[in-house]
Amino acid sequence: MNGTSKITTEHRARSAVVYVRQSTLMQVREHGESTARQYGLSSVAVELGWTAEQVIVVDADLGVSGRFGSERDGFRELISRVCLGEVGAIFGLEVSRLARSSAEFARLLELARLTDTLLIDGDGVYDLGDVNDRLLLGLKGSMSEAELHLLAGRLHGAKLAAAHRGELRAPLPVGFVYDLDNQVVIDPDEQVRTAVEDLFSEFARTGSAYGVVKAFADTGRLFPQRAWGGVWSGRLKWGKLGHYRVLQALKNPVYAGAYAYGRTYDKRRVQPDGTVRSSRRNRAREEWTVLIPEHHEGYLSWQQFLDNEAKLAANHTARGARPPREGTALCQGIIYCGACGARMGSRYGKRHYVFYVCAAERDQATTVDCRSVAVSTVDEVVGRLLLDAVTPEQITSALVVADEVTQRHVRSHRAAELAVERARYEADRAERAFSQVEPENRLVARSLESRWETKLAALAEAEAALETARAAKPPLPPRSRLEALAADLPRLWDDPDTSPRDRKRLLRTLIADVTLLPTDHEGQVRIGVRWHTGATDEITANRKGPGRTPATALEIIRRYGAVKTSQQLADQLHAAGLTTGKGRPFDAAAVARIRDTYGIPGPRTAAVQDGEVSVTQAAELLGVTNKAIYYWIRHDLVPVRRVEASRRWCIPWDDHSQAIYRQQAAKPTSRGKRTTPTTAGGAV
Repeated sequence: MNGTSKITTEHRARSAVVYVRQSTLMQVREHGESTARQYGLSSVAVELGWTAEQVIVVDADLGVSGRFGSERDGFRELISRVCLGEVGAIFGLEVSRLARSSAEFARLLELARLTDTLLIDGDGVYDLGDVNDRLLLGLKGSMSEAELHLLAGRLHGAKLAAAHRGELRAPLPVGFVYDLDNQVVIDPDEQVRTAVEDLFSEFARTGSAYGVVKAFADTGRLFPQRAWGGVWSGRLKWGKLGHYRVLQALKNPVYAGAYAYGRTYDKRRVQPDGTVRSSRRNRAREEWTVLIPEHHEGYLSWQQFLDNEAKLAANHTARGARPPREGTALCQGIIYCGACGARMGSRYGKRHYVFYVCAAERDQATTVDCRSVAVSTVDEVVGRLLLDAVTPEQITSALVVADEVTQRHVRSHRAAELAVERARYEADRAERAFSQVEPENRLVARSLESRWETKLAALAEAEAALETARAAKPPLPPRSRLEALAADLPRLWDDPDTSPRDRKRLLRTLIADVTLLPTDHEGQVRIGVRWHTGATDEITANRKGPGRTPATALEIIRRYGAVKTSQQLADQLHAAGLTTGKGRPFDAAAVARIRDTYGIPGPRTAAVQDGEVSVTQAAELLGVTNKAIYYWIRHDLVPVRRVEASRRWCIPWDDHSQAIYRQQAAKPTSRGKRTTPTTAGGAV
């Protein structure tokens, strides 16, 4: 080796570092000779005067590109050892390949010069203190970086040309394989095909990725995954379906029969410490390098792929989407305030009252015309408008959709049946293998017997999953019954078994949005409805809900509330032909709620009898607050009597009852207890 005279005793007194690197894991796996040659540099260091204990092998960068040193742990370790002055020489097959970046390579050369560290490769020994060696290595480093650029350009050009023809091979998603002619075809495994078809059919039914995950979990269905790379390359595994797997399938254009290349790109960022970090980013579809529709047979059409993509975007609440959710508010997510233009949200109050409230209230940006309205006021009007707009032709289309639902229902069972069929085949195969072995060969027989038992256990699990799938989805009603229900769509709409989410989905298929328009009449509301066709309707309705009791009924309750019970007032209002704000007949509970809302007292006559006290009197005698007494009553801790006519509590004040009440008042946890109790007397 040329230049060995440059190696001094001082260099041999320090460590010799052998830096081992391969650019990709494929090179590590398939080009073992290069790796072996790099490890062999340890013996070269020993021949040049270093002891075996002084030789340090840094091989943490096997399978890592040399483009950025900040991403290589081994390179950082090498730099740190050089800076500490521990290294006498650095060995490599080609020193110029220590770093493919000119900046990183120049930094290494400068640090080696300052610490008097030699660089040694097959061409010789380089002393960075020598200007000629420094110029030579600088030239080699520039040529190495240019070489990398030229190689990458040629490779990328070849890949791009093959991609434009749709011939560049890439790992296929589960459900597709390459045939003998390297053409993309649907997987011939029926169980795999059925699982993929079920994923898309469940998304069409549920409308969300989480809904697909839940549907698979409820029926015990599994989803396949094919391993790529390593010793398990091409092996098919089955497991539970996760949310990220559903999103991968729904966003992959390969399932729509399209060939795509250049969907992602590398985004590099310089960190505050000077290191470079890269991450993968998605490109918009119009920026994809190659897109070839109808490249191969798919599981769905391109239009269905776009529809699925739109559904996913409509479910993305972080980007302002408002998908149908649980809750009784029918117009949730599509109702707007006509005064300020903000979206109106749903607010759930006491006694199950629900309101549409302008969202500008949170930012203190409401206007004088912004108003809230009871959900029932808007939903009843919009719901009836929708039912009036449904035509017989649309009902026929709904029956066609019902047929598709029936087919998806059968397919979910079919997937479990195929899993049982596969498990039974594997068990039979294991049994045949066990039967064919010679009984005397116990070493083989024990292994085959254990394998047979494993396959039988898998068969039992598949049969259990099939039973679970059948139990989770009982048989659908016959078409005749569906036709009867479709013919009476209003009854189906009002059926308690129809979920609010299903009503919302039906509403959104025809209605684009609803707007609460300003009005000068306090007792009315103007509702603007915009259909997907572009047509609009405006409806004026009377406001309903709490605080909307007819003035005549409220006047009667205020006039006679102190002398009549709630039931007597309800009978009087019913006889007068009056109804509640929701249009329902008055009853005692409705009158009692109005009393609570407006603070109208009830009759006090014949409430508290001899030997009884009221809640207020008992609180004064015990030295506690009324709230404490009501807490004990609600939790059945004390004796009490309820007068239904006046809805008042009467407390028996005998010796036994007093002892119970005083025992509760003496507890340290007594709610609302006063610090100075009143001296208690006998019965009041």
